[in-house]
Amino acid sequence: MSSCGAKHVAVIVLAAGRGTRFGPEPKLLVSLDGKAVIRHVVEAAVGSVADPVIVVTGYRHHDVETELDDLPVQIMQNAAFGEGLSSSLKAGFAALPPQSKAAIILLGDMPLVTSDLIDSLAQIWDRMNMPAALVPTLNGKRGNPVVLSRSLENAVAQLSGDVGAGPILRERSDVIECPVDDPAILEDVDTTAGLKRIACGS
Repeated sequence: MSSCGAKHVAVIVLAAGRGTRFGPEPKLLVSLDGKAVIRHVVEAAVGSVADPVIVVTGYRHHDVETELDDLPVQIMQNAAFGEGLSSSLKAGFAALPPQSKAAIILLGDMPLVTSDLIDSLAQIWDRMNMPAALVPTLNGKRGNPVVLSRSLENAVAQLSGDVGAGPILRERSDVIECPVDDPAILEDVDTTAGLKRIACGS
């Protein structure tokens, strides 16, 4: 992607939820290969071509922000995180600078996502003439992160509850699926079993 294109794609890291399915320990702060799960995710974002990197925090926000305090990121605190994932997506979109034409939505519990994958999605989105959304797939199954165009801003603002962009994308014809050969798009730390699976494979 051209340097011009790179300047117009941001990353929004969603790191505000409680992650209740994981158990009493905050899943974003658990250690994986010597560093917190959220640190893996944000380092991948920072190492990519995307700029800026916006991290939406909420639950245990002080601890999450402390994990990231030496990284060049913009923190957006979501006081309404208890209302569900949509509140964080809306907060992240609201923090986008005027020059951002799209945002790569990166979930804070997906530590296997790499800078190269983020770059690849940004480049494909740019090359495909900036569709409303670009969704990676593996063997026909949709995964994350997704690229959301700025043109979806109003639709994102109308979301509510514990949902991401899925309801928006299902209703549109201008969403492009992008097959990738990277199982990271389907791997998250949703449960302790998920963490063990990722740890064993890393």
